[in-house]
Amino acid sequence: MPAAKTDHRRATAERNVEAILDAAERLLRRRAQASIAAVAREAGLSRVTVYAHFPTREELLEAVVARAVRAATAAIEATEPDSSPPIAALERVTSAAWRELEGHETIRQAAAEGLSPEAEHRAHRAGMQMLHPLIKRGREQGEFRTDLPERWLLVSFFALLHAAADEVREGRIPTGAAAAAVTTSIRELFAA
Repeated sequence: MPAAKTDHRRATAERNVEAILDAAERLLRRRAQASIAAVAREAGLSRVTVYAHFPTREELLEAVVARAVRAATAAIEATEPDSSPPIAALERVTSAAWRELEGHETIRQAAAEGLSPEAEHRAHRAGMQMLHPLIKRGREQGEFRTDLPERWLLVSFFALLHAAADEVREGRIPTGAAAAAVTTSIRELFAA
């Protein structure tokens, strides 16, 4: 098959995937059902096309979450976590992560309701891997505690962010108070 034809098909497939993910995200933001049929209608594509890229709703939802995590990871990397003392970097990372989580709340909620723990872990892998160097550096420089496993610090970081988002969503704590609480809690958990 000629390269031009292959490139055209690849470009079409990539455009379709983006249209599908955009449509699913729009539906989730409106708190509408993001079924394969609804996503196909929203994207202006056939169900066959959506199924060709995402055979199940869980795979589609996992891809939406993974894309949101990539955006959050980029925002966190923009805080330059390697450019200052670990505690200061952790606070910037926490703040950026909180802003991203707020912006993707409906996606987070859909993931909690519709993804298996394994799929959710796969979708969040990039974000978790991004924090490893900061945690390692903080421990090596004596700013982060070493009496708890690194994995526990990592899991706790995300658990606290998600717990704060749940409290905001349920109206039990205002957004500003949640942001301050999560920043303080993470700093205190990590600090040596």
